[in-house]
Amino acid sequence: MRRFYSHGKLLLTAEYLVLRGAKALALPTTFGQSLEIESEESYGHSYVNWFAYSPDKLWFKTSLELPSLDVIATDDRLKSAKLQLILLTLQQLNPKLFTGQTNYKVITRLDFEPEWGLGTSSTLIANLASWARIDPYTLLRYSIGGSGYDIACAKARSPVFYELKQFRPVVTQSDFQPPFADKLFFVYSGKKQDSAQEIRYFNELTEDHELTELIAEISTITDAAAITTDYQEFCRLMDQHEQLLAGLLLQPPVKSRFPDFPGHLKSLGAWGGDFMLAMSQEGEQGVRDYFNGKGLHTLFPYHAIVRQKTNSPR
Repeated sequence: MRRFYSHGKLLLTAEYLVLRGAKALALPTTFGQSLEIESEESYGHSYVNWFAYSPDKLWFKTSLELPSLDVIATDDRLKSAKLQLILLTLQQLNPKLFTGQTNYKVITRLDFEPEWGLGTSSTLIANLASWARIDPYTLLRYSIGGSGYDIACAKARSPVFYELKQFRPVVTQSDFQPPFADKLFFVYSGKKQDSAQEIRYFNELTEDHELTELIAEISTITDAAAITTDYQEFCRLMDQHEQLLAGLLLQPPVKSRFPDFPGHLKSLGAWGGDFMLAMSQEGEQGVRDYFNGKGLHTLFPYHAIVRQKTNSPR
């Protein structure tokens, strides 16, 4: 058996615009996903038998015939179709795999709930690329697509800057270690967004030539937010970022949903779902009590979810 592990992701700045080259500050999470692969020689028909576990249950299983990778059994056709696309791309990038001479049993285990949007697909792609010894960004590009910042987070030990230059990923280390981290909290909105659908919406909404100035503004905010040691300045930058994206996406800022929140709020990732950043001086219990009162019970303090150099390696 071979085992691989990758970390999840949070995108602090440049959501959507990272697709067009804006500089983003990306945060790898302490939560991630493992991949275990067992193989044995096949003497007849060969298969991939796939079992995907969330923290407390088997949440998806399927079987695919080799070498065609046709789905022959599944408990979720949509998930199977997405997995099939990824595996077919993997097969094209490494033709030595899935030749029909080997049976595979694959087990994936998430540390987080799949609906949280922390990178179920990106951690899988990173793990599969490690197993197949191929470039994970290439696997992403030719399968489900995306900016790739989540792939950068998969193996990062701490926050990183991410940007696309001539469609190539550029990843650099960030020294983002806010001294006000005790005032930062990540709150699950209670709804998972469809990233592919949001990307399509964004692409239909905008043209590259319309975004040059906005991309520069967001990149400047990313640089400033990564180095400031002042809590109020950080909140001002996050508010500015939120207003700029609200104008672009023609959507209200997340604070409009929680106007009485004692602090600042910023959308993360695909707007309208996944996690949001809460900035408050009320302390963890005060923030938790507020969102519990709104029916939102999944909250993590900054250091409980963001991977730092001091976290134990995995």
